[in-house]
Amino acid sequence: MTIRSLIAQVTQQEDLNFLLTNRIPRRLATQFMGWFSQIEQPLVRDASIGIWRLFADLDLSEAKKTQFTSMHDCFIRELKEGARPIDADPTALVSPCDAIVGACGSIEGVELMQIKGFSYTLQDFLVDPALVELYRNGRYVTLRLTSSMYHHFHAPYDCRVEQVTYISGDVWNVNPIALKRVEKLFCKNERALLRTRLETGHIITLAPVAAILVASIRLRFLDALRTLERRGTHVFSCDASFRKGEEMGWFQHGSTIIVFAPEGFKLCENVREGTIIRVGQKLMRLP
Repeated sequence: MTIRSLIAQVTQQEDLNFLLTNRIPRRLATQFMGWFSQIEQPLVRDASIGIWRLFADLDLSEAKKTQFTSMHDCFIRELKEGARPIDADPTALVSPCDAIVGACGSIEGVELMQIKGFSYTLQDFLVDPALVELYRNGRYVTLRLTSSMYHHFHAPYDCRVEQVTYISGDVWNVNPIALKRVEKLFCKNERALLRTRLETGHIITLAPVAAILVASIRLRFLDALRTLERRGTHVFSCDASFRKGEEMGWFQHGSTIIVFAPEGFKLCENVREGTIIRVGQKLMRLP
């Protein structure tokens, strides 16, 4: 048995996985990883990336550069030009990120699924009553990024971001093991709500959710999140325009983006729980 297969066998033990990734000082561990991952000493960098490869299927063949200054530099790597072709179909939203599709489908009134058997409400997650009413009986897709995936996220359509709401919170792991154990987990974690008006006039919301080792969401168009340390909910007005497929921001590690759309939108045929989707592939059909 190889070291990698042994590690996989151990970490797939659900109770142990949950213990190792959640029953630790989550915020402290996240702050430590944020510091450690940026160490540029070559031995530390190479050892860190090497250990990372043991735990994940890290593929750097699409990366724009082949040498990295630190593990963090590798985490937030950009891709080669053309690595993610963007579907030009004007009737379709495209995926904003590389991900594994999680719970998705219709919002039943204001209730949606975290994972099979565990639900949460729009009120608990979105906080804003106007957004709750907008997405009542709408559609949603949960997109889970793993640690080895490309961590940038992109505009799903020609659009303009009108408002960003930052909600401080915890940093629970967002893998399926934790989602089955922690009620309303997404509603507990740090997140940003990007209220986005499509060129067609429809309003969708992209909601990047932070997690353990990941409590840092970066937006290219809003520096305020970079230094925000106050607890609570903070609303920022903005007017940032994007073309379909243009980069909007990134995670400092893997995590989750939830896409909310009003009633009338439909999931595309390729979007099913457990499937892998990439930036630029069809996600939802416009009404």
